[in-house]
Amino acid sequence: MRFDLHIHSNHSPDSGLEVDDILRMAVKKGLDGIAICDHDTISGSFLAQKRVIELNLPLLVIPGMEVSTTMGHLIVLGVKENIPANLTPSETIWIARQKCGIVIAVHPFKMGGIGNVYGLDVDAIETFNSRCIFGENKMAEKMALELKVPQVGGSDSHVLSTIGSGYTEIDAQLDEGSVLDAIRKGRTSSGGNVVSIYVVILQAMRGIIRRVKKNL
Repeated sequence: MRFDLHIHSNHSPDSGLEVDDILRMAVKKGLDGIAICDHDTISGSFLAQKRVIELNLPLLVIPGMEVSTTMGHLIVLGVKENIPANLTPSETIWIARQKCGIVIAVHPFKMGGIGNVYGLDVDAIETFNSRCIFGENKMAEKMALELKVPQVGGSDSHVLSTIGSGYTEIDAQLDEGSVLDAIRKGRTSSGGNVVSIYVVILQAMRGIIRRVKKNL
């Protein structure tokens, strides 16, 4: 099955995507499942789980969030409540473990990434992110292979057109427990196509404008 495990909705300050639009686009792109991982909140993910049922869409939504740590971002999948921001990576991982979550080091060598994860108990490393256009994915893949850590991929989409441009192939049944277990056990591979630098710049500019408007 093919999942995009890294999408942002308008529950993140730097994305304007409506949850319903994300769900419909994911189906249109032929994805089997997604994870909406908004910054420091599970709310967009919960709404997506509710709406996918109400809209009767053939799509599995894995709950998730992108947590801001003192060293960079970590995605946590499978949790049912928020994890506090601005803790150390080790503290964040410990809390995620208490909540039975899966911890992914996302875009580790991109701005906002956590960098070298040696010594951190992560379950997987995002080795394909469609917004990593300067070789960061290769660096992440090298680290994952050296550490023998499972690899996943995601689009990191903040616009509809790039949903599914980064993905994870998962050998699992189409249910949340099976998918999370497959990630833990490394029955995954990552892939996709990087977006153009113009799309990256556009997303960044839109994010800045949204943050400024919110602060005002």
